[in-house]
Amino acid sequence: MYCVNCGTQISEGASFCPACGSEIKRASQSTPLPAGLRGFSTRIGDPAFAKYVKNSNRWAAIFSMILAVAAVVGFYIAGEMGVEDMSNPESLSIGFGIGGMFLVIALFQILGRKRSKTWDGTVEDKRVKKKTRRHDYGNDNVQYEDYLEYSVIIRSDQGKRHAIKAQDSDTLYNYYNIGDRVRHHAGLNSYEKYDKTGDKFIPCNACGTLCDISEDTCFRCKCPLLK
Repeated sequence: MYCVNCGTQISEGASFCPACGSEIKRASQSTPLPAGLRGFSTRIGDPAFAKYVKNSNRWAAIFSMILAVAAVVGFYIAGEMGVEDMSNPESLSIGFGIGGMFLVIALFQILGRKRSKTWDGTVEDKRVKKKTRRHDYGNDNVQYEDYLEYSVIIRSDQGKRHAIKAQDSDTLYNYYNIGDRVRHHAGLNSYEKYDKTGDKFIPCNACGTLCDISEDTCFRCKCPLLK
């Protein structure tokens, strides 16, 4: 069973939560909660999620191969035409190098999904940092742009810190509160909040689209919303 206040897993005979100290009320004492809005959803087992992950891996592989072929062909043509004093086979070797880089990136993305694990944690901190990005447009035309980086820091029950980051968007920053219990779902590499009562929207754990809390499935990818 889980603490209804913070979501920490507790033993059946416990009278108080070891994490937050809340009194544990049994079924006969408990006040009914809004159905599906508090607790980690069992809908994560829906086949739609496995299909989404499989399709994501397939499209990542296809897209990387297209980019790799384009890089090889593009640099070969550039070498044949002598663009910027390039010539083959040196230009072609650059194309193979860049193409290989695209394939490696896709491989790491796919392996990252397959090796990820499901774990529970708690929102430990929220941070906002002002940063600067550099844009180099060539010909000594360099411009700098300020932006805000929003971070939600999550500490897993195993003690490892993880961060959800976004640039110039405070949507997820405001969605999570310090002390929230969350679950990281393997394969999807997304987070589910334990207590969704009072929320007006819910992020899709597959594609990340923000959906109205009253909806049952994501309007974009059609995966079930975890509530």
